[in-house]
Amino acid sequence: MAVTPGQQTGRLLLIQIGDGGGPEVFTNLCGIQTRSFNMSANDVDTTIPDCLNPGNTPQKTGVPGIKNRTFTGSGKFVAGSDQTSFMAYVTNATVFNAKVIVPGLGTFTGAWYVTDFTLNGEQEGTMGFDATFMAGGALTFVAE
Repeated sequence: MAVTPGQQTGRLLLIQIGDGGGPEVFTNLCGIQTRSFNMSANDVDTTIPDCLNPGNTPQKTGVPGIKNRTFTGSGKFVAGSDQTSFMAYVTNATVFNAKVIVPGLGTFTGAWYVTDFTLNGEQEGTMGFDATFMAGGALTFVAE
C-alpha cells in the first residue's frame, strides 16, 4: 500500500535507546508493532469573574502548564544484546537517554524512563510486551 504524499508511515514513529557511551549510539527498540507519541500540557485556569457584574457568566480562560511527553509501544519481545541493555533500565527503574523520532515533525531527545512495562504471551504464541515511556527531563526538539 502506497502512502499518500504528505502522509507518514506509522512504522517510522520510533523510539531509539541510547547506549550511554560517548559518543552515544542510539538503536531502535526492536519488535514494536503499535506505537503512539502523546504531546500534552496541563491546563492552568486563569478565569476571572466579571468584577463589575458578578452575575455575568465568566469566560473560561487558561494558559498551558506542565508539558507532558509520553511514548507508548507494544509488540513482539526480541531477545538480544540491545534488548538486554534496555531491560536493565526497566528492571532497575533507571533513567536513560533516548530519541523519539516523529516522521514529518522531528526528533525529541533526552532523558526518559519506563513507567509501565508488561510482558505477555499465549501458550503457543510469541512473547510480547507493552511499554510506556515518560520524559525524565527537558527534551531537545530538532525539527525535521
